[in-house]
Amino acid sequence: MILPITLTIAGAAALINVWLGWRVGQRRISEKVSIGDGGNERLTARMRAHANFAEYTPFVLILIGLIEFAAGTTIWLWAVGAIYLLARIAHAFGMDRTGRNPLRGLGILVTMLTLAGLGLYAVAIPQLAPQAHGGGARVIDAG
Repeated sequence: MILPITLTIAGAAALINVWLGWRVGQRRISEKVSIGDGGNERLTARMRAHANFAEYTPFVLILIGLIEFAAGTTIWLWAVGAIYLLARIAHAFGMDRTGRNPLRGLGILVTMLTLAGLGLYAVAIPQLAPQAHGGGARVIDAG
């Protein structure tokens, strides 16, 4: 079975991960820091943006895949995946700015809501699905 949402979002996430790693590398070159962060806050911020992506994205991808497998391909799941990735891009740009800023906050908020929403839905799916008994739907004879 092909899971088109999961494949597309996972592919896009891989490309974003490469982009985030490249941004860290560019900052390392410009700041002349090869290992660690060298005490450089700008480098630390980019490293954390990359690490945050790596910390949350696997859970989101696993949940999207399992939900798509269990409940089918739906437009809302496409939207959730796309919005999550856009939020992670916003977060990365927000991490480049010092202090509080809306891009970072939006990225954090959408990430948490996405993870919580997918998690709750994944927990609910088995409870909402019709239970199969004996290989088929349970039939009650009223007569």
